[in-house]
Amino acid sequence: MIRISQIKLPCGSDRRELSRKIKKQLRLKSDETFRYRIVRHAVDARKKPELYDVYSVDVEVKGEKQIVSRVRDKNVTLHRAAVYAFPKPDENARPLKKRPVVIGSGPAGLFCALKLAENGYAPILLERGGSMEERVRTVEHFWKSGELDTNTNIQFGEGGAGTFSDGKLTTGVKDKTGRSDEVMRCFINAGAPEDIAYENLPHIGTDLLRSVIVRLRSQILENGGEVRFRSTVTDILTEEVQAARVVGVRVSGPEGVYDLPTETVVLAPGHSARDTIRMLYAKQIRMTQKNFAVGFRVSHPQSLVNGRQYGISDPQEMKKLGLPASSYKLTAQTGSGRGVYSFCMCPGGWIVNASSEQGRLAVNGMSDYARDSARANSAIVMSVDAKDFGSEEVLAGLEFQEQLEERAYRLAEGRIPVEKYRDFANAGSMSADIRSESDPDTNDSALRREGQSEGSDRAGLSEADGWVPLSDEEGRTLCLKGRSAYAPLHTLLPEQLTKDFITGMESFERIIPGYTGEEAYVAGLESRTSSPVRIERDRSCQASVSGLYPCGEGAGYAGGIMSAAMDGLRVAEAIGKQYYPGFKKA
Repeated sequence: MIRISQIKLPCGSDRRELSRKIKKQLRLKSDETFRYRIVRHAVDARKKPELYDVYSVDVEVKGEKQIVSRVRDKNVTLHRAAVYAFPKPDENARPLKKRPVVIGSGPAGLFCALKLAENGYAPILLERGGSMEERVRTVEHFWKSGELDTNTNIQFGEGGAGTFSDGKLTTGVKDKTGRSDEVMRCFINAGAPEDIAYENLPHIGTDLLRSVIVRLRSQILENGGEVRFRSTVTDILTEEVQAARVVGVRVSGPEGVYDLPTETVVLAPGHSARDTIRMLYAKQIRMTQKNFAVGFRVSHPQSLVNGRQYGISDPQEMKKLGLPASSYKLTAQTGSGRGVYSFCMCPGGWIVNASSEQGRLAVNGMSDYARDSARANSAIVMSVDAKDFGSEEVLAGLEFQEQLEERAYRLAEGRIPVEKYRDFANAGSMSADIRSESDPDTNDSALRREGQSEGSDRAGLSEADGWVPLSDEEGRTLCLKGRSAYAPLHTLLPEQLTKDFITGMESFERIIPGYTGEEAYVAGLESRTSSPVRIERDRSCQASVSGLYPCGEGAGYAGGIMSAAMDGLRVAEAIGKQYYPGFKKA
């Protein structure tokens, strides 16, 4: 087929104009017919307010080689797309005597189970949380009441953490295997919008993603797989022969505690399964400390972002031109050498309480497909490593996360702590000089007093405990889900991280004027950016214990929905090469 790149049309143009442009660029005669498929679309806003849709398309037409030779245009080339194919077992493949077990139903576990099921391996998918239907009810109850279910929440449950997010499908993974296209195909077949296959910044949105996940579950079941909810794996059962190998898992489920025999375990628990990580560490399964990032969610009016990116902020004009709510990507380097950057930006979205453990608080961003709330939010985070953790020990980063989340919880008694950015910056700069370097917790009460800037309208005004609950109306206005409070958020992070955050924010103000203005709010803590450990695996995708396959974001091999789903395919393929189904399903 022919790939045409860089086709530009003014935003708002009728799709028929694209067809006419293709015909003209290929110099086709009036009676020559062709078919085309959009493979990429983006908005070019470099000359705003003159905005252009930019397309890449694949065209099927007779005489493709001759046409490309005749046109002689660098943007017109012959193209052969990578076609995904699940591998056949290797010559030395062994029969799989027992059904494979997949732990975790986030993108990695879900797509691994789907491919295993489609190819006759009849996997058993174990999920510690509830089904999607139960999960939605439980999460909404938590947002309203503050009553947390530690097994079914934004982090745990069918679909994983990505279900209550923006549903972004971007990835930096270079893919020559067709896995990326296969993930998109599976999503679309399960009901996702077809535009995810070609939009430059594709996303499904939490509202649509929920039903898509349920359909993927149905496909696993229809192909012979099994899904067990509320089933927590508490131990990996092994035996020593020449080397340690998996023989089963111990499960705590609705029917009690039982052992499930298996010789292949896919470990895809997500980045928040700290109890699972500690269990693996205690069993001496090799893992390493991994850098990650921490920071805050920063919220602005969506109109500010639209105006800066497009030169247009009027909703009606944007609709006329077919413009989506705009996003941004920001990076800065501080004098300390630390990177500060935007992460998981949610146009027209919500900041949500994403906690999963009692006494600890974390937030995330979430958007529906329409991205139609009044505010944009993004994590603004800073890279952290062993120097920040104070130790090279494997679990030091995990413990660092926990300590910060405990402090975030105490700031507003489990509510989402919120502070105006200007108050944060002014108070944070002052309080940095008096913060204890050895133990930030020792000065909590002093910081609440000293850290309040003059002119602060709400932040830290409670004389009793340093926080003031937001009203329901304020929460809706700021697009927050979960109980929230104005609180001295500037006291949360260690001194250098606070300084670096402020430095990064002021740098972003030069890129997006108004970014640090009166409408900028900070909410925290954003701490679940990625796993703080990586479980080592070899070329066959197996850990130091034979038959154990670490997979996805929680194992340290992915950084979002797409990369996690693609890693799920990779691990399923590894099992498919090493084994062929040799069991009889009961």
